[in-house]
Amino acid sequence: MARKVALINMKGGVGKSTLAANLAWEIATAPWNKRVLVIDIDPQFNCSQYLMGASLMEDIIANDHPTVWDVFEQMTTVPGKTATPLDPTAALVSVLPGTSFGVRGSIDLIPSRLDLSQTLRNPTGKEHLLKLAVDEIEERYDLVLLDCAPTESILTTAAYMVADYILVPVRPEFLSAIGLPLLERSLSEFETRYPGNSPEVAGIVFNAISNYAPEELTSKNEARRVARESRWPVFSEEVVQSRSFPKSAREGTPIFATSYVRTKTKRNFHAFAGEFVRRVRL
Repeated sequence: MARKVALINMKGGVGKSTLAANLAWEIATAPWNKRVLVIDIDPQFNCSQYLMGASLMEDIIANDHPTVWDVFEQMTTVPGKTATPLDPTAALVSVLPGTSFGVRGSIDLIPSRLDLSQTLRNPTGKEHLLKLAVDEIEERYDLVLLDCAPTESILTTAAYMVADYILVPVRPEFLSAIGLPLLERSLSEFETRYPGNSPEVAGIVFNAISNYAPEELTSKNEARRVARESRWPVFSEEVVQSRSFPKSAREGTPIFATSYVRTKTKRNFHAFAGEFVRRVRL
């Protein structure tokens, strides 16, 4: 059974998509060489563009390739359309076959698209469909990463139904902890509605660290206070801020293969990935 991890924070702009894409690349590489599936359940589809590039993403949309939107809308009936169960393998896109960038594992993606926002207008009875799809294909993978939207919705509930663990990225800046009480409440409400099915919080990871004092220290302390009250762990490894991350998105490369990236940046993310693997027992 694959380990299934959702990256969630109820505050936007914390770097969930960047972490999801680079964790996938890192863990598909030595020493882990795992088979990774990334599921983009954010209507903004940043993770899909990061992993595939703008050109391939345009092809996906132009050719009407199934996306996560089709997973949620497969049983929707409209005039002239009969509801037909979707084979989830039809939505898979091979992002990284073995040997690319020296990777011996693999990365598949179920991409998102803007149309996913339409699902939120008529969400009734759809929250379980993502889990049904993952149940059919998870034996192909060692790790499933879900990149989630920063708002409470059916998409959040769907992610909780799938996930074994929650990874919570936090940027150490003013209002950095604003999404944490909202996330705690969201998880508590899910547990009430679906007893015994709540995912475990793997931890908070501080992202885009620049050691700007005293603001970062103040923000970290506030986030740690919320984490203590919620009994959530905090990662020892922190992900440093680097201009190479947006460059890697433009180049369509993992951070460790991005042009002119500093060795320190590569080593830092590798160390974070190692702690992640240990915390989710991969």
